[in-house]
Amino acid sequence: MLETEHAGAPRSLVPSRIASGDGFAPRALRTISTSRDMALTVETESRIYRGLRTASGAAAHLVALGFTIFVAVLARPGSSLFSWHPVLMSLSFSFLMTEALLVFSPESSLLRSFSRKGRARCHWALQLLALLCALLGLGLIIYNKEQHGKAHLATWHGWAGLLSVLWAGLQCTGGLVLLCPKLLPRWPLAKLKLYHATSGLVGYLLGSTSLLLGMCSLWFTTTLVGASWYLAALCPILTSLVVMNQVSNAYLYRKRIQP
Repeated sequence: MLETEHAGAPRSLVPSRIASGDGFAPRALRTISTSRDMALTVETESRIYRGLRTASGAAAHLVALGFTIFVAVLARPGSSLFSWHPVLMSLSFSFLMTEALLVFSPESSLLRSFSRKGRARCHWALQLLALLCALLGLGLIIYNKEQHGKAHLATWHGWAGLLSVLWAGLQCTGGLVLLCPKLLPRWPLAKLKLYHATSGLVGYLLGSTSLLLGMCSLWFTTTLVGASWYLAALCPILTSLVVMNQVSNAYLYRKRIQP
């Protein structure tokens, strides 16, 4: 009897372990359940993150356009020679450059149905148009200062604006090289795109800084006072944060992890 009971003991232990949760099967089930819960949590967080990026991108589109229209209404282009300067600069650095950089965003691009090559061409065309507006705005303010006998580059805004325009010119030249990679056959195309994206982000931040410094000018502070000034100043800050997040996550990070 003892031998029979001893021999049958392992058989009786198997269901008792499963029932008590000490066997292999319950542990595997608990592991699968935990992995499934983690996967659902990661998927939920990813959906929330993508939703937030989509919402912030939509806000950037609206703010960039709204800020440009607001400056145009404030400056009343045509009322004076100077009035064209803020309009052209806000059109360049606030609207056109924002749209050019968001072209490649997977969540915020208005041209998601386009091919990668098509979006690259639209990006370069928008950047070229932004450069032309910036050059025209720069030329008009130089001519206006000459007419009134004022000194050039006498403020931080002037220096930041000049540097932003020069940087935009270099970026357009670099973009032309990327559209025709045969011009630099010895350079890996992936690295050229990474350098161009990084430099473009720096140039965009320079342009936004120039806009912020322009809001500290005598013309802007006397035209707009109180809470309205702070709301206007938030516009380039918001678009800069959104563009910086979109570019770094959707482009720079992907390029950095490639071998």
